[in-house]
Amino acid sequence: MSKEQDSGVDAVNQDFIRYDQVNKEHTYNLAEHENEDQFDDDFQIKTCDIGQYLHGDEKDKKFFAQELGSAMEEIGFAILVGHGVDGRLYEEAEERVVEMFSSLTLEQKMEYRAERHGSVNQGYFPIKETSDIHPDLVEGWVFCRRAFDLSGNEGEFREQDFWPRTGDEPFFRKIVAQHEQLITPLMQSILRYFDCDPNLYDDRLRDTNFGFRLNYYPPLSATDASSGAGRLLGHEDVDLFTILPAPATEGLQALNRKNMKWIRLKAPRGSIILNTGDYMQHLTNDILPSTTHRVSQPKDSTNLGKPRVSIPMAAYLNENELMEVLPTIPNPKYDPIKAIAFHTRTTSKFYGDEYAVDD
Repeated sequence: MSKEQDSGVDAVNQDFIRYDQVNKEHTYNLAEHENEDQFDDDFQIKTCDIGQYLHGDEKDKKFFAQELGSAMEEIGFAILVGHGVDGRLYEEAEERVVEMFSSLTLEQKMEYRAERHGSVNQGYFPIKETSDIHPDLVEGWVFCRRAFDLSGNEGEFREQDFWPRTGDEPFFRKIVAQHEQLITPLMQSILRYFDCDPNLYDDRLRDTNFGFRLNYYPPLSATDASSGAGRLLGHEDVDLFTILPAPATEGLQALNRKNMKWIRLKAPRGSIILNTGDYMQHLTNDILPSTTHRVSQPKDSTNLGKPRVSIPMAAYLNENELMEVLPTIPNPKYDPIKAIAFHTRTTSKFYGDEYAVDD
């Protein structure tokens, strides 16, 4: 852990506010502080049935859009059911992630060390090195569209360029493909909430880029458990929204900006946790907040010796798309900006000042 990372355990988000491209006036500890943080154990994240939108009539679509939009405006989180993804895929995915990270040597993993591709750092991140400022107790592996045999990659995809083990790409592609089918309906629902043309972003999201991340939180050693570091320190995602299958193991916390209390998320197995990111806060003129969240060390000490897995998928706009506040929202606070400039200026917080590119 570097000296800068070590200080990140005691840092607050405002220490790095210069990188943010949307308004984040609230202040919070990056790592959990038992004597300072307040928790709300009564708040319930709203559950929304996206099956109403996928299979319903116009009335059903309007109802879902209102339910989703109000949940996101309230706290930036919703729990999705009725999405149609087989929960057994998620269970097998967790098993594969544990096997993948625990069976490969560090040397084998480092052959795929994360490198920049456009706006996204893609590849393997060693533990405590997912960020320049966060001593996160997690190993990560990021796969963008180019790492899958999907439309838009015809003639360019080679499995061995991205995947250390044969057979993992076809399996995880099943999940990515099904999550990708949710991106446009989710965006259409949000646009409906703002009385926009629901098809405004259909073409812009066709074959759009994404970040599919395999997070492996290894069992905690006594040293790491006492270090004060979180499994994943507080942050906001840079994307439109993140699609996260509900993890089996506790730890995910969301910050309610209205009362500055943390909520320990509990979502049923097989459901999807959805949260909004910086892109969405920009597009909605701060109405939908970029959700602050983190992964704490387990409260149940018996889980310290167990690994934790999560498989979030972040939905992005393609890099040359122009990001503008939605046309139905008056008095825009933000000027139009290309996605690549917005994205890299924000994520240079994690990867260094040189990561940012000009518009």
